[in-house]
Amino acid sequence: MQNTTERTGAIAGYYEGLAAGLFRAIVCKSCGSHTFPPTGCCEHCGSWDVEPVELSGDATLLFATHNISPACHPRFEKIAPYVYGHLRLKEGPIVQAIILGVDATPGDLQRLFERGPVPAKAETLQMDDLPVLAFRISN
Repeated sequence: MQNTTERTGAIAGYYEGLAAGLFRAIVCKSCGSHTFPPTGCCEHCGSWDVEPVELSGDATLLFATHNISPACHPRFEKIAPYVYGHLRLKEGPIVQAIILGVDATPGDLQRLFERGPVPAKAETLQMDDLPVLAFRISN
C-alpha cells in the first residue's frame, strides 16, 4: 500500500503538469485502465499497482452546456459565462472540463449539439490560484 505522501504527490504532480501543459494520469498494471486525474490507486479495480503516464490531450466532446450565473467558484468569475462539458479522452476516461471555442449562447450550443460528438484538444487555463483543465473544440 502507498503512503499518504505518495498519494499527495500524485495530486501535486497533476497540477504541476497542468501548469506545464502536461496532462498526467495513472495506468493500472493490474487491469490496464487509466485513472484521470491521477490518484493513489486504480479507480476501476482498486489496485495500488499503478504508474504515472502522460495523456495525449486528445478527446471527443460528448455533451456541452453553459454555466449558471454566478460562476460556481470565484476563480471562474473572470471567464463567465463559459461552456463546460463531458469528454471522452482518447485513453478512455470521461472527464468534465471547460470547453473553449464555443460561446455560451443558446444558438452556439444548439449548433454544437447538431454537429454531434466533436474532436477536442486539452489546454490549461491559468486561474489566479491554480491551473484548470480545459478543452478546445475543433471548428
